Parts: sequence; structure tokens; C-alpha cells
Amino acid sequence: MYPDDSFTTGRFSWQVSAPLLGPERGGADPQVAVKDPTLVFDQGFWNLYATVRFASGRVDIVGSRFKTWADAATAPRHVLALHDKYYCAPQLFFYTPQKRWFLIYQLADDSRTPPFQPCYSTTTDLSDLKSWSKPQPLMANPPAKPKWLDFWVICDTTHAHLFWTSLDGKLWRAQTEHQHFPGGVWSAPTLALQADIFEASHTYKLKGRSPYLTIVEAQGKGRRYFKAYLADTLTGPWKPLADSWEKPFAGLTNCPSPWTTNISHGELLRSRNDETLEIDPQNLQFLFQGASDTEYRTAYGKIPWKLGLLTVKP
Repeated sequence: MYPDDSFTTGRFSWQVSAPLLGPERGGADPQVAVKDPTLVFDQGFWNLYATVRFASGRVDIVGSRFKTWADAATAPRHVLALHDKYYCAPQLFFYTPQKRWFLIYQLADDSRTPPFQPCYSTTTDLSDLKSWSKPQPLMANPPAKPKWLDFWVICDTTHAHLFWTSLDGKLWRAQTEHQHFPGGVWSAPTLALQADIFEASHTYKLKGRSPYLTIVEAQGKGRRYFKAYLADTLTGPWKPLADSWEKPFAGLTNCPSPWTTNISHGELLRSRNDETLEIDPQNLQFLFQGASDTEYRTAYGKIPWKLGLLTVKP
């Protein structure tokens, strides 16, 4: 059905860049980590958003714009400060039906029920890092007591689909019609995939092919890595493509690097910026958060995550 390539064999091999950017250390509350990146290339600029963790324990989202990867570390960064509580793990895309940019993320707010749920902000001007709207709930009918994190939206021709993980080997999905997105009533959660997986699921449409690709973080041998699954539609079923420590989508065994032994929460670079989340299987690159064994074995909130770029080898 497919050409004899990595999406047939499930075998990927990557080149790993040096760290492209890390936490900014200055100020009264220095940054500890930059992680969970999402990005699009628009109007000649990379537009990058990521979680930033501070020494005080505060967690926020930071945005930056730059023309080349060589500029990533020095480009001005803007902490969004959309909320004074915990919010992180952004996803960025242009929603064509409304002609607006969306930032999807998770937010903890005790004034809402449930307190921890997916939220969104929008802007019509991606060049203005200060133009994002205040957080709004993504779902009008969230589950009462959900186990969920790392929310991800992708659309087909009729529906928006929301995926999330629950730290127990399960990937979940709900959907709503385009006319009800965002903030509308969603379908009841259904189990999309059950496997030895952890968090940070991302789902994409493969350019020029019928399948969808889901990559999701896993844990093995004390490290983080990514597995991959394919499905013909967003409703599944999802079939393993590269789903083990020995045969990962991206991990220590196929991403040799002098600075990171962990390939953690990242974003595949897309060929389109819209809600279809299309990627080019012939030109795969993956912006990820990395850390060495020594760094990863520190307390969770102190891990000095940095961002690096994987480029698949021919």
C-alpha cells in the first residue's frame, strides 16, 4: 500500500542538532527549563511557543519569532502571562473556518469544574506576541473527574478531534462538529489506543497519503522516547508502526547525540499551518525537548530541558 520507506518498515534514523535554545537564566526568577514546543513557519518567520518553568515553580508559556534556527537562541522571548495559575503544553495552528490562530493548552483554575482542563486563546495577528486572548474553556461539557493531560486538536473535513493521554497507557479522543468549535459540546470520550505509552500525543495527516500518524511519548530504561502509530481515519483503529524501545519512532537507539539521552515532548514541523496538521513524510523534522541522563535524574521540576531538532536521515 505504501512505498518501501520508514512508514512501511517503521525504522527511522535521525540526525540530532546541538541545542537550539534553552532556559534564560537571568532575572530575579530565572528559568529552569524550556519544553513542550509547538511551532509554525508563517510570513518568513518561525513562530515558536513553549512551556517555560521558573526557579520559583511558576509555569507559563513563552513565545518567540525568528527567521532561521541560528537566531532561535537570541530571538526576543515574550512570556504570555495569560493566567496567574499553572498552564502549559501549547499547540499552535490556524483555524481556517474562523480565520484565527489558536493556541490550545492545559490550565489549572480552581474556579472551573473540573479545575484542570483544555483551554484556548486566539489571535488574528501572529506577529504580535501580546495579542493572544485570555483563556477560555475548550469544552462546554468536560468530563466530571477526568484523568487527562497534553491536549491536541486535529481536524478532518467535518469534525475537530481532541486527543489526550492519561498516564496509564491510554490515549483518548472526543470530537465536535466544526460549527461547534471551540467551546461547544463534545462527544463522550472514547479510548483511541491502549499501549505502553505515557504522555504528549501528537497526531498529524501525512501529505499525499491516506493515513494519519500519531506519535506519543513512552518511558524505557529510565529515559523518554517516542512511539508511532498509523490509522486511516482519526477515529482509528491505530496500528503500531514503531512502538518499542528497540524500534522507536525517536529515541536513544536511533538518535545518537552527545548532549541528550531523552527524546521528549516535541512537535513535528508541518507542511501546512492549518487545522489539518499536515506533515511531509519525505521531509521529517522534529523539534523536541532533551536532557542528559544526569539532568533527567534531578527532581522533575528542576530538569533543565533544552530544545533540539531532529532531521530524519535519507
